[in-house]
Amino acid sequence: MSPGTVLITIGRLPKALDFARAFQARGWTVIVAEPFERHLTGASNTVARSLVTPAPSAGKAAYLEALLEIIARHGVDLVLPLSEETMHVAHLRDRVPPGVTVYSPPAADLLALHDKQSFAALAAGHGLTVPPTAALGSPEASALAQVSDYVVKPALSCSGRGVAFGLAGTEPAPGSEDARQIVQKRIRGAHFSTFSIAHAGRVSITVVYRGLVMSGTVAVAFERVEHPGIAAWVEDFVARTDHTGFIAFDFIVDPEGCPYAIECNPRVNSGVHFIETEDLAAATLDPMAPTPRLRNTLWMQQFYPTLTETQGAILQPGRFGACFRALTRAKDVSWSPRDPWPFISMPVTAFQIIAASIRTGLSFGEVSTADISWFEDAD
Repeated sequence: MSPGTVLITIGRLPKALDFARAFQARGWTVIVAEPFERHLTGASNTVARSLVTPAPSAGKAAYLEALLEIIARHGVDLVLPLSEETMHVAHLRDRVPPGVTVYSPPAADLLALHDKQSFAALAAGHGLTVPPTAALGSPEASALAQVSDYVVKPALSCSGRGVAFGLAGTEPAPGSEDARQIVQKRIRGAHFSTFSIAHAGRVSITVVYRGLVMSGTVAVAFERVEHPGIAAWVEDFVARTDHTGFIAFDFIVDPEGCPYAIECNPRVNSGVHFIETEDLAAATLDPMAPTPRLRNTLWMQQFYPTLTETQGAILQPGRFGACFRALTRAKDVSWSPRDPWPFISMPVTAFQIIAASIRTGLSFGEVSTADISWFEDAD
């Protein structure tokens, strides 16, 4: 695809900054659409224009109409959703003008992956390891809870929102006020996440990583690891579903070394920061592009959230040591000497998220996605 104008539909998160830098380096004009007036990527010298949209949470129709108006007015060639807003933006696929590409699978395909119940059924149907999963309130869920410890969580959620745990022999109860929830066998073991770019059922690259420092349930410092079993699981799933696009998973690896996928996130996550930024655009658009390179570092962090977690752990010696090691050793995901302002101005551009986190008591991760996530079944 020849360089043109790319519309990135999120700006507040570091992964958007990676893609803005990547596409601008390949000759693209980068526009960012974002409900926040100030945001991380908007401070980048790689962004030609940053535009404010309504938040999807305030009305999905108004959000999509605003994007369509931006696409028409600015001659957008490629629409690139990256985070939880992807579920909304996918509905533009059949509404954009001829010649405009929305980089997303069809909305129905995305929902089948995002929905934790349908994803578990899909993966199990392909013979892949997932925890037994059933709808809350069903006989299957009650039977599952009688024989194993379990997790109750919304079928449509992100950032660990609304998760509750139960012991075997107890009746599952709602973990939140979400309309539709699932009960899933609790697998005990080590938690890993992945990020992959795929084309027509073939994985271009998979990054496997684990959290070093957590803000709630979201990792703000992370370590890249090698895990052939997880990588093989991802390759198998992508091949069997003929997936094209970004795709990410969360896994629990049990004490015997078996990886269980506990959810699928059909979008970009923090694993992208381990990929060389200059390779991202080609890896996204060109199925024949060389395998993207990995950065020459195993530890990455979002500096300011990691600093906050380190300060908060000062009276917890074990946790403080882990946070301090990450803070002092990990490379920041946003820093670039050629584009320094996103990092320097982050206390200002992230103020809206920080203030909401303090006001509500929610984690940084929950607040940063609350207005763009897809929590309901309805369009």
